[in-house]
Amino acid sequence: MKTLKSNRVLLGIITFVLLLVMQELLVWVTRLIADLVTYQGIDPYDSFAKNCIQQGAIFIIALLIILVLGKLMNLDFYFQLGDKKRGFIYLAIFTAAFVVISILQHTYMALNNRLPVYSFPLDGRSIIGTLGFQLLFTGPTEELTFRALPIVLLTRSFGKSIQIKGSVTLEVILASVLFAFAHVRWSMIPLRFEADYFQIIYAFIMGTIQGIVYQKTKSILYPVLMHSFSNFLMVGGGYVFTALFS
Repeated sequence: MKTLKSNRVLLGIITFVLLLVMQELLVWVTRLIADLVTYQGIDPYDSFAKNCIQQGAIFIIALLIILVLGKLMNLDFYFQLGDKKRGFIYLAIFTAAFVVISILQHTYMALNNRLPVYSFPLDGRSIIGTLGFQLLFTGPTEELTFRALPIVLLTRSFGKSIQIKGSVTLEVILASVLFAFAHVRWSMIPLRFEADYFQIIYAFIMGTIQGIVYQKTKSILYPVLMHSFSNFLMVGGGYVFTALFS
């Protein structure tokens, strides 16, 4: 029994490392793909098109991996509505809370002259493009890659869902660590490591909340919508407050 448990722990660690390697390779490969595409005619200020191409490529690859693994290993990644009542309650509470958070944060930034400075003009093309990216690409892509895929694979590796406290499970925490690490900028040659610690903590907290909702509702839909709505509200709030107070 102890040997089986040790083997499960080792398999979980190996799975975690492989997931980390996979997500870094995904980012690297899809960045190369985005660099090959000419999009300056659509997005001359490089504000959204490259991000859409890269995230779209990540989404396609992650979806293919999920479909193949789901078939080969008989895994359920919860591509379903799941617990609709609970899911929409979570979504409504989360969205309402984020509206308040966005208003408070941007009010604080405006009062302290710390509103965002953009590298592109806030014209119709850039605003629609960037908000469209946040609403349509970030949620589906990142929830498949950093929520559904790691949580299901880690649960399978450990042999079961491992509860830490309350609704928080080990696989959700590990998936949130992977998501937080995706926000770190690093390279081997030359050796470089850059991190915005607020962004890392923010990503970890959001990842944990969305991971809990994923497991509770048994659906990827609600984390996807939560992710997309929160990004849309934060970016859109920046535009609104910049227009009003700059």
